[in-house]
Parts: sequence; structure tokens; C-alpha cells
Amino acid sequence: MDLGVLQAGFEITACVEVDKYCCETLRNNILRLDRDTKIFQEDIRQLNPRNLAVGKINLIFGGSPCQAFSLAGKKLSLEDERSELLFEFIRFVRAFKPQAVMIEQVKGFLTAKDLVGNSGGVFKTFVRQLENLGYIVKWQILSAIEYGIPQKRERIFLVAMTSDKFYFPSPTHSEHGNLFFLPCKTVGEVISDLPPPLKKSETIEIPQDSHIDITPLRDRQRIHGVSEGKYLSSQVHLPKEQICGLTKKDTTKFLRLDRNKPSNTLRGGEIFFHPTEDRYLTPREYMRIHGYPDDYVLCGPIRGRSGKVKSLDQYRQISNSVPPPLAKIVAEKIKEVLLCPKFMNFSDTR
Repeated sequence: MDLGVLQAGFEITACVEVDKYCCETLRNNILRLDRDTKIFQEDIRQLNPRNLAVGKINLIFGGSPCQAFSLAGKKLSLEDERSELLFEFIRFVRAFKPQAVMIEQVKGFLTAKDLVGNSGGVFKTFVRQLENLGYIVKWQILSAIEYGIPQKRERIFLVAMTSDKFYFPSPTHSEHGNLFFLPCKTVGEVISDLPPPLKKSETIEIPQDSHIDITPLRDRQRIHGVSEGKYLSSQVHLPKEQICGLTKKDTTKFLRLDRNKPSNTLRGGEIFFHPTEDRYLTPREYMRIHGYPDDYVLCGPIRGRSGKVKSLDQYRQISNSVPPPLAKIVAEKIKEVLLCPKFMNFSDTR
């Protein structure tokens, strides 16, 4: 979101992030672009807004961890301590009183139960708290493929402003060949011009472009023979020892993407395979699918598909992030409203 909001023309005064590798990534790219952005590497619950010392703020934006609300997880909602981070927005909005707030979350946020079991109770409580602070709240589920991103990814964007002039951007792309829209971008379109990746055996350091093949031999063997656009457990013609313990429900494990279609939603738990080669996609190919420019550099380790780590490796940094082009177009719509005469008493856009 930092990159997309920056591309929309805002000055980012501060970022708050607890993961050390994400902070390394942010610092690296802030330094590269000669930006004046402060990084607070700490639990936001322990951060006093006064310590930011950033003055007047037009926009507060972010995406708190989604696991508590994800339909793919345990759906613990408020029983998961990570759900508390969502309400940190309220604390900071109350402190800074910005003209706008932009939040991204998974669709499960809409139906997450509150502590007494009411479906949608968390969302209603959150919206009500923003409204009590004087904001007009609008929300919409945005599909990444409808905005030129080659990935089937649906997320809620919530925008709260002190004006009712905000409207979400209209889609620009369509899967169905509509004459009024551009065709959806595909995996092949965005990764086909990349050179062959460096193999892990050829280097002891991660290349700066993160275009490196880390696929273990056993996973190369298991994906071999899987048709383009298919997943291993559906390939009943393959030997049982190749499928191993996978079941028909394992539709994201050992998935080979299709060059002629958008990607499935990038996730932190599994790494998708290249459409035609027996290897994982590289982090750089993931970044292309997510809408990152090639000059954006990731920091931190690259771990295998099933690695469980406390800090985020490069694949998880990408899949947990908001596609920059999507953050950009929503932020641009917010900026249009901020530049209306009502808000022109601000000399900058932060």
C-alpha cells in the first residue's frame, strides 16, 4: 500500500510495521527513492501516536493482518489477538483526525462474528466507530483482475472521509471480452519476457532482483506431468507415489499456473509453479503478478513452500501485501476529493 499510495502522489510520512524483513524492504526502497519516510519497527499497540510527530495528516491507510477474518483460516475473529490490530486504526484516526482513511481487508471481514456471536458484528462495530468520529464510510469488494492485475484476488476496500464525494474507481478490465473493457491480463503477459532465473545452486547470495529458482528436486519431480492450469491431486493419470497424501481438496498445493489466464490468489502458504517449467515461480515473477515494478527490491530470506517462519520471507511479503496498482487507483480517487476546494487549505498531500 505504501508504494501504491506514493505512486498516487502522496508523501508518506511514516510506516508502522512489526516484521523485521518487511521493515528492511521498506527502508531499502525508501532510501533508493530518497524519500523522507520514518519507519517504526514495533507493535502498533505499543506506539503512542504522539511519537510519530508528523503534523497535519490527510490520509491514514493500511491493511492489518487478515488471518483472524480469512475464510481460508480458522475464522477466530475477535478470539484471535491479531484482530485487535484492526481497531488500532480507530485510535490513530482519533489522534490525527485525517481527512481520509483507507483500509484493505479480506472478504471475511464483512461476516466476522463479534464476541456475542453476531455475524458481521465486527464490521458493523468498526464502521460505527468511524461514523461516531464524523466520517462517511464507503466500502466495496474490488477484484484485482478488473483493474489490470493478472491475479484473481478479491479484497474489501473501506474508505472513510469527511466528505461524501468519494466514489470507488470503475473497473477497466473484464474476463468476458466486453467491448467496453480491456481483456484481463494473464500470467504469460507479465512474466514471459523475464530471463531464465538464477538457480540456487549457482549462488550463495540472493540476487537483488529476487529472480532465483529455489525449487527442491523432489518438488520438481512431483510437478512433472501436471498439466498447465491444473493441480497435482487432480492428475489421476500420475503415479500414486507422486500424488502422495494429497486429496481432491488440495487445489492450491502443487498448482501449475496457466500462461493464458490470470493467476490464482497469491498466498503465503504455498508457492505456485511455473506454467511450463518444473519449478516454483520466483519471487520476481510473483512481484510481476502482483503489480510491483522491476525496480522495487525485496529484502530478507527466500524459503521453500512449506516453511513456517516467524518473520516473513519474500514470498509471504508479496502475498500478504496489497497489489500496488490497486492501492494507487483507490488513493487517486481519494486525492481527487482532497483537492476539492473544501480541502485546499492543506498545502501538501500526506
